[in-house]
Amino acid sequence: MEDIAARRAADALLAAHESNLRFKPLGPPHRPATISDAYDIQDRYVALLRDKHGDVVGYKVGLTSAPMQVFCGIDHPIAGIVLARRVHQSGATIRRSDFGRLGLEFEIAVRIKSDVPITGTAWTAETIRPHIDGVCAAIELVDDRSADYTNLDVLSLVADNSWNGGIVLSEFATRWPDLESVLGRAAKDQVAIGEGHGRDILGHPFNSVGWLASELASRGAGLKAGQVVMTGSVMKTVFPAEEAIYGFEISKIGRVEVVLRN
Repeated sequence: MEDIAARRAADALLAAHESNLRFKPLGPPHRPATISDAYDIQDRYVALLRDKHGDVVGYKVGLTSAPMQVFCGIDHPIAGIVLARRVHQSGATIRRSDFGRLGLEFEIAVRIKSDVPITGTAWTAETIRPHIDGVCAAIELVDDRSADYTNLDVLSLVADNSWNGGIVLSEFATRWPDLESVLGRAAKDQVAIGEGHGRDILGHPFNSVGWLASELASRGAGLKAGQVVMTGSVMKTVFPAEEAIYGFEISKIGRVEVVLRN
């Protein structure tokens, strides 16, 4: 997409957020025609957010399960960018009113140990593993702005930074069990609401990181040491309707909590 068109689309997205408008597909002349166009708009939209929310410190990967990909009409995951002042530690208080509609996704996050080379060879779970030095329990804060899922345009979703509104992290573990079989359990006010395994994230969370590294390389970018990657949710997104404490625990890795206020 031509730079001026991408910038105008990004301006339109920012205005929609600032006016708290419901999410809807970008219309002409702003609608991306391809996934590459969508990432062009995302890059410029995130650039507009950086004065308020800080520098790029990581990424999120979404649509990491086959049912979600079918639902959204796409055959691969999507990525978004995480900014510094949108990173929260376990126990953080988040206000629902700061979002159009807040959703919670329960995930395994990883910390990048060393810069990942930009290469034309696709990264795999095995080849990306040496570039990872920590994993943790995490909750992604997504803002779908009350999207109509019967009329969902995934390219506009990607342009809108894949709906990332922040992340909440537990302490990183530098040793971890087999992530394919590891179980994560989510709870609301200590009452179980769902669970899932590491294999529910593209078969293995590191497959998600490998996909991201390959996607970034295709655009001339790469993962950097110290960055965090949210690998995808192990269960269905939860949309809180009231004040509560949500927790997510991954056996032998850690527990993360977020306190929601209106």
